[in-house]
Amino acid sequence: MAQRKNGRGHRHRRPVAGSSGSTTNTAPRALHSVPHDVGVFPERSIWARRRVLLLNSTYEPLTALPVRRAVIMLMCGKADVVHDDPMGPVVHSATRAVVVPSVIRLRTFVRVPYRARIPMTRTALMYRDRFRCAYCGSKADTVDHVVPRSRGGAHSWENCVAACSACNHRKADRLLAELGWTLQTTPLPPKGQHWRLLSGIKELDPAWVRYLGEGAA
Repeated sequence: MAQRKNGRGHRHRRPVAGSSGSTTNTAPRALHSVPHDVGVFPERSIWARRRVLLLNSTYEPLTALPVRRAVIMLMCGKADVVHDDPMGPVVHSATRAVVVPSVIRLRTFVRVPYRARIPMTRTALMYRDRFRCAYCGSKADTVDHVVPRSRGGAHSWENCVAACSACNHRKADRLLAELGWTLQTTPLPPKGQHWRLLSGIKELDPAWVRYLGEGAA
């Protein structure tokens, strides 16, 4: 490889084409940046999983917020703490420390657009049926179509129920009349804003139950 002398008489190699000329492979600086707008946050695993229940000023449940958003609302004076969590992670800023609460409430009322029908999810269905099999009453771990889809049944609130694996397997693609079975309750779509919240929550904080109505009990 061609070599040349520098001003002090030392020989050095020319950089290979396409190389930066540096022997150190440094990671992009952006990967090491730390957010500093609110403070020092809990470890990422807790940060990703944890949610804070947001209530309207009328105590109507609105949504489950990520921790960062909840803390920002508290520090900006847009919300107040309703239910503390003494065991919650602590967020530190330059001037204060905030224990992440379980429930916060908006200081001003927010009008929520009316939506007639609650979207059906597996989680919301389980809450509606209180995690009990609609056929035998034991603990449910799956969802069953009362009228099987193979026989024209719809995937809807009125045709889906929580069920245990044993009943689901025994029923298969048959109708209840063919088995001599009856439903313990009539499946209906739930009503209330809090059901929209339940439809998207897999892990329910026990402190939220009193604010979510009968569906979460």
